[in-house]
Amino acid sequence: MAMADPALSFVIPLYNSAETIGPLVKAIEALVVEGGHEIVLVNDGSRDATAAVCRKLVIEARVPVIYLEHARNYGEHNAVLTGWRRARGAHIVNLDDDGQNPPGEGVRMWSHARTTGLDVVFGHYAVKQHSAWRNAGSWFTNRMTDWALDKPAGFYLSSFRCVSAFVAREVAAHTGPLPYIDGLILQVTQRIGSIEVRHEERHAGTSGYTLRRLVRLWLSAWVNFSVLPLRLATVLGLVMAVTGMVGFGVVLYLRLMDRGPQFGWGSLMAALLVFSGTQLVLLGLIGEYIGRMFLAVSQRPQSVVREVLRGGE
Repeated sequence: MAMADPALSFVIPLYNSAETIGPLVKAIEALVVEGGHEIVLVNDGSRDATAAVCRKLVIEARVPVIYLEHARNYGEHNAVLTGWRRARGAHIVNLDDDGQNPPGEGVRMWSHARTTGLDVVFGHYAVKQHSAWRNAGSWFTNRMTDWALDKPAGFYLSSFRCVSAFVAREVAAHTGPLPYIDGLILQVTQRIGSIEVRHEERHAGTSGYTLRRLVRLWLSAWVNFSVLPLRLATVLGLVMAVTGMVGFGVVLYLRLMDRGPQFGWGSLMAALLVFSGTQLVLLGLIGEYIGRMFLAVSQRPQSVVREVLRGGE
């Protein structure tokens, strides 16, 4: 007989998580959730023993566990969407794989979502246990999304979130190769809220978020969901053009009054570098938009699942 769908799914994207995922799964298994809960593990191309650890967890599972293995590393947001497509819960909580998001806080977020009828509840950290540069990156990302996304100004977006099955289903229908989940969520619903949650020290290992990954995330947040960068580029181009015209007028006036300065190679090259550099930046921005459209049109896969295992049923 088929088991009823659980009330809550925990979706955890994994990357080199062999040292941390075992205790986290055991902590989730120990939770008491009205209506039952399940765990969805998505191994996003880990290079350590994460796969072996997860296979053992599936065999020993005391609650339903689904293990999904990507054929290669695609990125955290891609892995989350893979998990959402397989999750069966009426609500889904995302957890990081490093143990910094206490599972009990996820249950609090789920209870708040049910009580208030919100589609999405984000966890807002009272104190973040990240490095200074990582905190600065998160702050910058949220300031950028204030401009680029349709969300309340200053509202904190977090990867520790609880979403309804409705939102997860609509967002997971997106097949683009470079997804940004919070942007997709805000295109589906405005019934969002947040509660303050604990953020614990990382249990082991180091963060997989490098500066390169953060820059890629910033580009997805801006370029995928807004034409604001193109409008800023237009404004910058107009400012540079007006500046050039004003400069030309000043030079012409000085020449007519026979007061023109003796311009040399240095000043000429400085002006040339400023204008040509600005043009290259604008061309690069336009190229980023075109490149992302090319990847979408050429149907670059968002993810490929190599293996699916189930346990604890």
